[in-house]
Amino acid sequence: MFNRLEQNAIVRRSKDLIGRLCEAPERHPGRTIVVIGLVFALAYGASLVLFPKADGRIVVGDAVHYYVYLRSVVFDGDLQFHNEYVRLYGLTERGPGVAWMYDPLPTGYIRNVMPVGPAIAWAPLYLVASGAVALLRWCGVDYPLDGFGRVFQASAGFSGIVAATMGAWFAFQAAAALFGARSGIWATLAIWLGSSALYYSLVSPTYSHASSMFANGAVVLMWMLTRDKRNVGRYAKLGALIGFAAMVRWQEATLLALPMIDALSAAWREPGMAGPRIRRATTRVIVAALAALVVFSPQMIAWKILYGQAFLVPQGGQFMRWHDAALMAVLFSGWHGLFTWTPVVALAIVGLVPLWKRDPHVATGVIVLLAVAWYTNAAVADWWAGEAFGSRRFVSATPLFVLGLAALFARWQGRPVIRVGVVTVVVVLNLLLLFQYQMFLKGWRDIAPYPNGAYGLGVARFVVPFHVLGRWLGK
Repeated sequence: MFNRLEQNAIVRRSKDLIGRLCEAPERHPGRTIVVIGLVFALAYGASLVLFPKADGRIVVGDAVHYYVYLRSVVFDGDLQFHNEYVRLYGLTERGPGVAWMYDPLPTGYIRNVMPVGPAIAWAPLYLVASGAVALLRWCGVDYPLDGFGRVFQASAGFSGIVAATMGAWFAFQAAAALFGARSGIWATLAIWLGSSALYYSLVSPTYSHASSMFANGAVVLMWMLTRDKRNVGRYAKLGALIGFAAMVRWQEATLLALPMIDALSAAWREPGMAGPRIRRATTRVIVAALAALVVFSPQMIAWKILYGQAFLVPQGGQFMRWHDAALMAVLFSGWHGLFTWTPVVALAIVGLVPLWKRDPHVATGVIVLLAVAWYTNAAVADWWAGEAFGSRRFVSATPLFVLGLAALFARWQGRPVIRVGVVTVVVVLNLLLLFQYQMFLKGWRDIAPYPNGAYGLGVARFVVPFHVLGRWLGK
C-alpha cells in the first residue's frame, strides 16, 4: 500500500494530468478541430469499407437529389436526371412510388426539389476524384469513369466532413473574437459534438447540413469581423456569402437580416441629416441583396430550366404552413424536438442573456436569426424533418448556438470543472443517443427503441449498450 506522501504525490500528478488534458483544446483549438475532422474522415471511410450498403450506394435519401445535379452536369452536360435516378435507385421498371421519375414536367425535365448548393460545394473533390479515376484508367486500371462509382459518391461524403470541420472552425473563430479561445473552443466542441451536428458531420455528411455549417459559419464570422466597416464592398462580400448559403439551404436567405441590422444601426449612429443616412442604409442593403442574388443565380437558372420559373417552392404551395406553425412542438416534442433531443441548445439560448450584455449588436443579430429560424422550421409541413437525428434543420444555426454557449462559458471563466464537465456530459449523452439511433436503424429494434417518449428518449440510451453487448456475447 502507498503511504500518505505517495498518495498525495499520485493525487497531484493525477490532477496535473487532468489539467493538461483539459487545457489541450484551449492551447491548440485549431489542432483540436482538425484532429476531430480527421477522426470523422477516418471513421467515415472505414464504415464505407467495413459496412457497405447492400446496393453499394453511398448517397441516400435527400443526398441523391443533390448528387444528381453534380453527376449530370459534369458527365452529361445537362440537367436531365432520369438516367441518374434510374441508376442510383436501381430501377428496372416504373412503379407507383417512382412515377415522377418517368413523368417529365411541362418543360421536359424531371423534377428536383432540392437545392444546387451542396453539389457546388462537393464539386472540387468530385472533380479530383474524376481526374484520379481517369489517370488510373490511363494506367490500365479498369474502373468506370461514369460518375456513379463508390469513389465518386464517397467524394461527396468526405466533402461534407471537410465542410462541417471548417464550419466548426468558423464558429470557434467567431466566438473567440468575443469571449477568447477558452470559452470559444469549449462551446464549439459542446455544440458540434453534443447536438445533431455530430450526426451530419460523421454519419450522414452527404446531407446539406454539413455544407450549411460551412456556409453559415462563413457568413457569421465575416459579419462579426467586419461589422465596423461601412463601405459598399463589405456589404457586397457579405451578400455574396449569404447568396451561397441560400443555395445550400434556401431558408438561409434570412441571413440578409444581418446586413439590414448593420445598415440600420449605422444609419442611427452616423452624424448628419436623416435623409442622407437613410439613403446610405438603403444602398448598403440593396448592394448586399443584389450580391446575394448574383451568387444565388445558379439556383434560379436550374429552376428556370427544370420548372420554367426562376423563383418557386418546388415542393408545392402546401410545403410551408405560415399560418399554422408548430412553434412549441419543434422545440419540445419528443418527436425530433430541438431541446428534447439536444438539451445543450437550451444552454446556448440561456447564454443569449450574457451575450446581450457583452455585445448588444451581435446579440441582436443572433436573436433575430434564431427567431426567424424557429418560425420558419416550425412552419414547414413536416416540421420534424422526416427521418432525422434530432431537429436537423437547426444544424445551420450551429455558429449562433456556439456564440450563445460561449457567452455562458465566459461567465464560468474561473470554473474549468463546470465548463469541462458540461461539455463532457452533453457529448456523452449525445453519443449514447447516436448509438441507440443507429442500432434502431440497423434493425436491432427489439433492444433499441426509437428515441421518442420518456423511455425511448430519456432512459433507453443508457440501457441499449448493455443489451447490445449481451447480444454479442451471447452469439
